Amino acid sequence: MNTRAAQLKAFDRLLTIMDELREKCPWDKKQTMESLRHLTIEETYELADAILDNDLDEVRKELGDVLLHIVFYAKIGSETDHFDIADVCNGISEKLIHRHPHIYGDLSVDSAEEVQQNWEQIKLKEGKKSVLEGVPNGLPAVVKANRIQDKVAGIGFDWEKPEQVWEKVQEELGELQEEVSNGSPDRVASEFGDVLFSMINYARFLGVNPENALERTNKKFIKRFKYLEGKAKDMDKELKDMTLDEMNVFWNEAKTR
Repeated sequence: MNTRAAQLKAFDRLLTIMDELREKCPWDKKQTMESLRHLTIEETYELADAILDNDLDEVRKELGDVLLHIVFYAKIGSETDHFDIADVCNGISEKLIHRHPHIYGDLSVDSAEEVQQNWEQIKLKEGKKSVLEGVPNGLPAVVKANRIQDKVAGIGFDWEKPEQVWEKVQEELGELQEEVSNGSPDRVASEFGDVLFSMINYARFLGVNPENALERTNKKFIKRFKYLEGKAKDMDKELKDMTLDEMNVFWNEAKTR
C-alpha cells in the first residue's frame, strides 16, 4: 500500500488535473453542479454494482469516478468563493470528531449500538428537529425504509427480539390476505406496503441489507433468464412459443450454473 505521503501526492495530482480541466477543457468548463448531479447518481450506482459483484478492481475504478465528482463539485464551489476542497475535508473531519466523543472525548461506550444511539442524540443537539430529518426524500423506497428503521432504532424505538419482528411480518401477511379477499385496490396496496416495511425491518434483525439482497436476486434472475433466452435461440424458438414446462427445463439447468 502507498505511504501517506504518496497518498497526499496522488490527491494533489488529481486537484491539479481538475484545475487544468476546468480551465482548458470545453466540456469541463461547461459543467455546473446541476449538470453533474445525474452523472454522480449514475456513478454511485455503478460503484454499488461493483461492490455487490465483489469486483475489487472495478470498485477501485468506480471510487475514482466518485472521487472525481467530489473534487469537481468542490472546484465549482471555490469559483464562487463558497467553499473549496479544504472546507469539505475540514467540515467532515470536524463532524466526525464531534460525533465520536468516545474516541475524541471522555465518553465510554460498549457496543456499536451505543455509538449509534449517541450519534442520533448528538445530531438532535446540533439542531435537528427530528431523528428522521437526515433521511433524504429521494431515496429508493427499500433503502429509505431501511434508513428510517435504522434511525428510530438509534434512539431506542425498536423491537427487542427477531421473533417479535417475524410475528409482525406474519400479522401483516394475514392483514394483506384479508384485504386481497375483501378489500379495495387501495387497501391491498396499503397492506402490501406494510408487509414490505415489516420484511425490511426483519432483514435488519437478521443482519441482512434488504437492498443488497434484492439486487443480488435481481442479478441472479437476469442471469438465469438470459440463459433461458440463449437456449431458446439455440433451438430457433421464441420464448412465447414454448410451454412453461419447456422453459422450466432450462431454468432448472441455469440454477446449476
